[in-house]
Amino acid sequence: MKSILNKLATPLLAVGAWVGTAALSLAHAVNDLPGGPAVNQLNLPPAVTNIAREQQWLHWFMLIMCSVIFVAVFAVMFYSIWKHRKSQGYKAATFHESVTVEIIWTIVPFVIVILMALPATKVVVAMKDTTNADLTIKATGMQWKWGYDYLKGEGEGIGFVSTLDSDQRAMSDAGGPKKGESIDNYLLKVDNPLVVPVDKKVRIITTANDVIHAFMVPAFGIKQDAIPGFVRDTWFRAEKVGDYYGQCAELCGKEHAYMPIHVKVLSAEDYSAWVSAEQKKMAAKQDDPSKVWTLDDISKRGEKVYAQNCAACHQANGKGAGAIKPVDGSAVVLDADKSKQILVLLNGQNNGAMPAWKSLSDTDIAAVITYTKNSWSNKTGQLVQPADVLALRK
Repeated sequence: MKSILNKLATPLLAVGAWVGTAALSLAHAVNDLPGGPAVNQLNLPPAVTNIAREQQWLHWFMLIMCSVIFVAVFAVMFYSIWKHRKSQGYKAATFHESVTVEIIWTIVPFVIVILMALPATKVVVAMKDTTNADLTIKATGMQWKWGYDYLKGEGEGIGFVSTLDSDQRAMSDAGGPKKGESIDNYLLKVDNPLVVPVDKKVRIITTANDVIHAFMVPAFGIKQDAIPGFVRDTWFRAEKVGDYYGQCAELCGKEHAYMPIHVKVLSAEDYSAWVSAEQKKMAAKQDDPSKVWTLDDISKRGEKVYAQNCAACHQANGKGAGAIKPVDGSAVVLDADKSKQILVLLNGQNNGAMPAWKSLSDTDIAAVITYTKNSWSNKTGQLVQPADVLALRK
């Protein structure tokens, strides 16, 4: 009886898992996410680059070839065992070696390896050819977000940080999506997606501020490690306008699941319009560092900067979590010497555990420091001006 139950356990568990998944899907009305994961996806995602198509062809070629070899080898082996079994009166051969057999099992595997190596080498070489790019973007991994800097091509000079959407994070902190909430892009929605033009060769340079991350977008067929102190690169040429999703593919710490990648591919005209809009935003952010702010005004701005860049690690209540130090009650924040906190934001600390935020404007850094010095239990009354930050920049 026990053995029968054990045999039934596996299929029952499988059915139960399927029913549970189906029930969850129905409860949340889960749909395929174009450019991202699909419901009950079994195959690789639809390819939108030539490299991704080559990889998929290679995948199926290798799978079919290995399957044919497996079936052929084991078919011969099982046939030989069954056909020449002792009960039928067969006796084992007594030969010690055979030159013919030796030649066959040397040449045949060699030919198979060559057949596999030639197309694989072609694809790998193409994957590494990052020359003649129309657009070069640096993707910097940090715990736990991506920083994008447009280095060359249309949009040069644009830079921003891409973080998991705050509503998605709040949804996760509350235990996941509730019934009726859309979860098609759950934990994949970001505040600032990476934007690129269609049919242009885009070179992605990867590096990291703290630990090893990995930049991966399956629909593009790219996956490149981002290593602190090193520079690696990859490329893609998206052939279809749309939204495409990926994630950090290297276990980079406790917030690894909250580090999505969203690439928005636009037409040439729409991309030019986006570049123009971003450049206007950047110009608007270039506040006069000599402007003197009131405590109330700069704190309101600092609250927005904190929510966008700091709350993911230090939490909205400033309490921190695990190895992340709290901001509420922090000695550096409470210190009357405001230069200490300014230097932390400009240069980072703890070997990159706290990343440098030099990419923020002087006003934004002054604003977020003022906000933290006057929020929660930190009622210091201290005010940091943009000029204070500018004076400490190196």
